[in-house]
Amino acid sequence: MSNHAPVAEGRIHEFTTQSGADTIEVGRKLADLLKPPQLLLLRGELGTGKTTLVKGIAQALDAADPDEVTSPTFTLIHEYEGTQHGKPVRLFHLDVYRIEGERQLETLGLDELLTDNSLVLVEWGEKFKSLVKRATGEIAITSAGGDARKIRVTSKDTP
Repeated sequence: MSNHAPVAEGRIHEFTTQSGADTIEVGRKLADLLKPPQLLLLRGELGTGKTTLVKGIAQALDAADPDEVTSPTFTLIHEYEGTQHGKPVRLFHLDVYRIEGERQLETLGLDELLTDNSLVLVEWGEKFKSLVKRATGEIAITSAGGDARKIRVTSKDTP
């Protein structure tokens, strides 16, 4: 169940999942809430289901089947092309865990990725002040015991 409570810095949606399949389903719901352009920090410890959530988002956008979505740990960026409400949308899934410093981050060309029709989801983006500053929100996943997860989506209000 989502909670649509407005807060001072934006909006919060909260979900609780009991399995990986539930997490994919939440990703499918989020795909409808995320309006491009967005740069979202995807936060969560190893194994909490960040990539699983992206599987659902990609599936809902007709950008990829869930089994085609893998963690970009070594490639740094995965790009998927899909549609949202009949319009083309590009989904970028980044993992900046291995990036050392702001200068190396600049070589990824984030400015080129963040276009009017793109959703950019960045794992470990909280390591970088520039990403935190540019982010339009964040998706935080925490373990709630066993396979259960709490997923909290916070969107900054845009002027």
